[in-house]
Amino acid sequence: MNLELVENIANAVLYEGYMLYPYRASSVKNRQRFNWGALAPESYSRAQNGTEACSMQTECLLESTEETTLDIKVRFLHLVSRVIGKLETPLIDLPTNVEPNFELVQTLEVNGQLFQTWQEAIEREVDVSISTTNPPAAAGGSDKTFSFPANREIEPLRNENNKIVGVIVRTGQEIFGTIQIRIAKLSEPSAVADGFLKDQRLNLFKITVRICNKTPFENAEEKSRDDALLHSLVSTHTILTAKNGEFVSLLEPPDDLREAVAACRNTGTYPVLAGTEGERDCMLSSPIILYDYPQIAAESAGELFDGAEIDEILTLRIMTMTDEEKHEMRGIDDRVRKILERTETMSEEQLLKMHGAMRGLVR
Repeated sequence: MNLELVENIANAVLYEGYMLYPYRASSVKNRQRFNWGALAPESYSRAQNGTEACSMQTECLLESTEETTLDIKVRFLHLVSRVIGKLETPLIDLPTNVEPNFELVQTLEVNGQLFQTWQEAIEREVDVSISTTNPPAAAGGSDKTFSFPANREIEPLRNENNKIVGVIVRTGQEIFGTIQIRIAKLSEPSAVADGFLKDQRLNLFKITVRICNKTPFENAEEKSRDDALLHSLVSTHTILTAKNGEFVSLLEPPDDLREAVAACRNTGTYPVLAGTEGERDCMLSSPIILYDYPQIAAESAGELFDGAEIDEILTLRIMTMTDEEKHEMRGIDDRVRKILERTETMSEEQLLKMHGAMRGLVR
């Protein structure tokens, strides 16, 4: 498996829509967030009559030997509330175990840097390893629970005199969920497929991975979507990696497996082969529709987070921002700041590479 190729695509999925152009919190479309692969608490999903999903299911096929092991990695973003406080009286140090008195403000400028009330994201990951020799289905299935605790952190903001004049307060809510794994054997070994593990015989298994958000969320019918997002799994996706086994393409399956592929039920996600083209040891199950072996364009200088992004257009638009707009963009967070810094230092040669490329010409 080409780990770099898989990670590049997986990270693009993870941050897709994290912050859309024009990359400012004051933009209406960034205030009213839309997130791919968001799994809300069950109670909120029920309150919204199912319009907000609380679970996601991946089903795919795996050709297996007696020594096949399967690694399942579930990744998502855990959103954190970030508020800015302005101190009534500057302090030398923050008091221990006591929050200082401060006024909540939308923005605060300290030492020429703008700090803004908004959200941040923490990358979360849960790993499970299983063997097809002793599949979970033999014992009625396997469920793995996971949780990430609530937390609250206060970061001081110091002025040019090293006095604390403001604070950043980050509050994360508890996340609790389950990963349900089922492995069902569909067929006994038959003739060996050409080119695959010569002299060994294969079994065909259906792999089912269901992710559920079990986070308690009281009075859900009275809460807003923004409230629910802080208790949600955002940009949820699954990476399945097989050792001594191969996945079956769900987009272009062999003729004799089309019926088995058609019986796979995927909810809120789309599994595709990932990594080096031709290899079948990795499957990326993404909430975004992709094709087998997706890749980041070689001309792309870095992540832009914007859905269906066209790097050249977005880069040129960033270049035309006013100084005031860039100042606000720079204060969103480190990821957005890096977009601006990369754009401002981009060479003419890099920009020209984005203008167009020709691939796959056949003589």
